[in-house]
Amino acid sequence: MELLRIDCLGKELRLEGSMAGWQQLFWGETLVSVKQASADNERLKTHEFELATQINPVNSDPDTSIEQAVASQAIKISLEINLIWQPFSLDYRLIKDDQVINSGTRNTKDIERQVPVKPIEAKRKVSLVGLASLGFKLLKSVKVIKVVLAGASVAAYSWLFSFQFALALIACLVFHEYGHIRAMKHFGMKTKGIYLIPFMGGLALSDEKINTRWQDVVISIMGPTFGLLMSIMALIAYWLTGNEIFAGLAAFNALLNLFNLLPILPLDGGHILKSISFSMNSVLGLGACVAGAAVGVYLSYTLGLALLGFLLLIGSLEIVFEWKTRHQSHLLPLDRYGQIFSTIWYFLTVGALIAIIWYLAGSGDDMLGLPLKILQS
Repeated sequence: MELLRIDCLGKELRLEGSMAGWQQLFWGETLVSVKQASADNERLKTHEFELATQINPVNSDPDTSIEQAVASQAIKISLEINLIWQPFSLDYRLIKDDQVINSGTRNTKDIERQVPVKPIEAKRKVSLVGLASLGFKLLKSVKVIKVVLAGASVAAYSWLFSFQFALALIACLVFHEYGHIRAMKHFGMKTKGIYLIPFMGGLALSDEKINTRWQDVVISIMGPTFGLLMSIMALIAYWLTGNEIFAGLAAFNALLNLFNLLPILPLDGGHILKSISFSMNSVLGLGACVAGAAVGVYLSYTLGLALLGFLLLIGSLEIVFEWKTRHQSHLLPLDRYGQIFSTIWYFLTVGALIAIIWYLAGSGDDMLGLPLKILQS
């Protein structure tokens, strides 16, 4: 992950590192210093390198050739860093010839807001594939794709259930995805909006990648949290009006968001589990994610959920990728406080959703008791 990026004599000085202990220092695109992986991955470390500059001697002989008149001078550069991973803190000093020219401190907030360096892509020749890609981007820019997917979702759910139920379900999905969008905007990330996918739910997309496990947790759990708020509002409306439509909305919306909190990748609950467990230990993270996948396989087979099986395939690829890149991960892990807080937030949300389902099932209405029967199965 990128630990530091500052200016050094007109070029960018960038420090990359990981909790495994390795560090790489780049001046521009040139690798100038390397620290190998070690158990000592914290505290004071010093990167040293030299930069060669050309100078013209003031008292040079007029008869001396240009090649002889140009001399070389070495500039000694040192970057001292004092690094603590949990909670993340980095103090740095940039030293030029024994003189401090830059210093400062970085924390978790700085890591969250940074934009990773993107390699320059080579220009491609015009092709049919390129034109098709450009056409697809133009379609997205005028929001045609969103409208088409939303219409297809309404039609699909109306065919399965009813038009009124389809509209209610779409409202639940949009409110859930809006929670993800609000979390992304909280971290200053640019968003592409919400896409409704028939029979699969919704998707909130961002133009930027996350930099910390905390961002992954918050963005993932804010969808079900907003879903919980919607169920609470529907429940209050039911108490005030006595209209069972609001009760049904509260119950089925709670079930929808509870399903999303299953600790299975790529569901929101799976992302929360992955961020918490991999922040503790990569082996523990792998074990927790595989256990979650096993639960998903059992549910898919027992309940005959083919869609869940498809999601498990995607989640399995995500687990493999996470394990392979564990030593080069650019994500800042959760500290102990973050791990405990995220776990409490998760279980409180799950408990509140179950409580709503349980409460409405006690009304005696068979339809309102259906979500609880699904849980009991």
